[in-house]
Amino acid sequence: MMKKIVTLFLLIAVGSTLVACNTVHGFGKDIEHVGEKMQGK
Repeated sequence: MMKKIVTLFLLIAVGSTLVACNTVHGFGKDIEHVGEKMQGK
């Protein structure tokens, strides 16, 4: 039973990390895009 709980916790932790990385990466691209537009004007 304990092994199942630990496995579930690890899966949730890894899934959350992947989602957070994609979000931060996308946010960085958005900021970069805005900066390029501002330099162009």
